[in-house]
Amino acid sequence: MKNIKIILSLLFAALVLQACNDDFLDRGPLDAISDANFWQNEEQLLLAVNGTYAYIKGKNTVDMENMADNTVWPTQTNYRMISSGNYNNDLGTLNTEWTEAYAGIRRCNHFLENYEKAEMTDDALKNRYAGEVRFIRAYLYSYLTFLFGDVPHVTEALNVGDPEVYGERDSREEIVEWILAELTAVAEVLPESYSSSDYGRITKGTALGWKSRVALFYQKFDVAEAAAQEVMDLGVYQLYPDYYELFVSESDASKFPSNRETMFTRIYTTDISMHNLSREIQVPDQSARWNPTKSLVDTYLCEDGRTIQQSPLYDESSYDSLFEHRDPRMKMTILSPGSPWGGREDGNPDNTDNSVFTAPKFNQNRQGSVTPTGYYFSKYCDLDAVPTYNRDENDIIIMRYAEILLNYAEAKLEQGSLTQEDLDNTINLLRERVNMHPMIISELQEWGMDLREEIRRERRVELVLEGQRYFDILRWKRGDLLARDVKGIKKEFIIRQEDVESVPTDEQGYLIFLSGNAFDDSKHYLWPIPLAQRDLNPNLSQNPNW
Repeated sequence: MKNIKIILSLLFAALVLQACNDDFLDRGPLDAISDANFWQNEEQLLLAVNGTYAYIKGKNTVDMENMADNTVWPTQTNYRMISSGNYNNDLGTLNTEWTEAYAGIRRCNHFLENYEKAEMTDDALKNRYAGEVRFIRAYLYSYLTFLFGDVPHVTEALNVGDPEVYGERDSREEIVEWILAELTAVAEVLPESYSSSDYGRITKGTALGWKSRVALFYQKFDVAEAAAQEVMDLGVYQLYPDYYELFVSESDASKFPSNRETMFTRIYTTDISMHNLSREIQVPDQSARWNPTKSLVDTYLCEDGRTIQQSPLYDESSYDSLFEHRDPRMKMTILSPGSPWGGREDGNPDNTDNSVFTAPKFNQNRQGSVTPTGYYFSKYCDLDAVPTYNRDENDIIIMRYAEILLNYAEAKLEQGSLTQEDLDNTINLLRERVNMHPMIISELQEWGMDLREEIRRERRVELVLEGQRYFDILRWKRGDLLARDVKGIKKEFIIRQEDVESVPTDEQGYLIFLSGNAFDDSKHYLWPIPLAQRDLNPNLSQNPNW
């Protein structure tokens, strides 16, 4: 099978290079493997490069969606606590993100301090390897600055006893400038593509695309536009024709070169490296782990391009009617009645065909997938992987060409230079793929719809479950969206009313699954520096109001 070689190499490298301890402030020495004996040839260098790939987020990219308002986890988790605003600096996830990032950064630094020792006849290949590692280091620093703001900027492989281990935090702004410069530099030495056996390695387009994402987060709109334009001008990427199919294993770009939309992915392979996302989406004997919110469902426009509040096509007379005459991506993302179903028994006692979904289930009898909101996802759910735990080989997409088009349109808008032609070359390509009404500036004005809100809506709809919503909310300064109650369908649509007798509703009769959420503008746009790290290093200052 394609890519088994690179995955096995990555796993082996992760074991070989365990000299790098997972804790940034509590590391062991490197003498478990002698530098003098290891950095000798191309084979060893490749092992070291692959060891750094282990720190790229996989399913955790999707897990981070639970921090925002697209989906809700049915039980209390660290990510749900972050979403609700009810957490403090001792929350485990904060320290995990910090330590994992710095463990990866240290491994990258260790590579970059030693790679030139290897005897290789191909200097271009050696420089490419260094470019891949420099990208991964910049990628890890991106998340650290997104989440924590100022952080220690370490570009050397520190050991216990080095004074820099107990250094202060460095300026977020300075680190961001360094990240952008690194991404610019590595794009010059990375290839546009690889052979199928090396698929998944960092490319020129990956570096430029990530540069666009980072620049957009920090409102460097001219930089974001230019980087997105460079990706578009490469001519390497194009939209995959089927939006739904893009997220199931049958269309993974690691297996099928016809998928030219995926730009940056974490590869999973049967019996080698797998995850549990599909089963968590439609788990057949417990509560679904991923539950679309009413907020997300209401975001989808009607097929005429108008909101559900405006369009005469919108019909909320029944559960089934909610899905009709909507943006086609709604049915491709959120499970609709009549769709293939992996959750076995559903909420309609008259349904005898467990392979087809008819109604949401609320009774906890361990015979089918239960939802607290009345909705389930279908995006990213490979039904073959639902019955058995941790047997999902869907690749996890970290970045794809659709995002580049969205980045370009938003960057142009924020600079006041967005035209209808720009929309036709970006957002309307996404809509054309699913036969959705195009975004037309003059129509939006006529209908009283705000262009900025519609571009943001498009991003939410297109990228749902891809781990970006929380970061979009942060950069748009829309924390108020996280302070709202998490709601579901109208209670009257539920067939077995006895299952929801105790569930509260709002004035319109919609289920209220979660209330008491909060977002404090003075503190919640940054995570607190983890308590464990400040205990280890008293020189680490804390973010405001934590």
